[in-house]
Amino acid sequence: MRTMGVAVALLGGATAMAEAQASHEVRLEADPKSGEYAFSPSTVIARPGDVLVFKLVNGAPHSVVFEARGLSPAARQALNASMPRRSADLSSPLLTENGAEYRITVPALPSGAYGFFCLPHRAYDMRGELQVR
Repeated sequence: MRTMGVAVALLGGATAMAEAQASHEVRLEADPKSGEYAFSPSTVIARPGDVLVFKLVNGAPHSVVFEARGLSPAARQALNASMPRRSADLSSPLLTENGAEYRITVPALPSGAYGFFCLPHRAYDMRGELQVR
């Protein structure tokens, strides 16, 4: 019986880990004729360990830059560490080809809202929000 209890506990832990590692696709889209530039969806609800996949659909170049304002030093450091090939503080490299993807594993951040924007299209209000639960 004791062995079975350990197996159930281990399986329960595996289920919790699988749930904590969800993948969320965020499309980077643009329609220059209408002036619409957007992250779609614009709000992503995720947990630490989840993966955000930013996928360039059209309207290149695009980037993902997290808002620095209001970030604690620890949150800033965690976000920077989660962003491979950063081009600058809290900033992804430019994505220049349709279909290009940029992946971020959500770090252990305090629950709350973390804004991000596309640097080349910031004037067009291309922004989004990561809500960490």
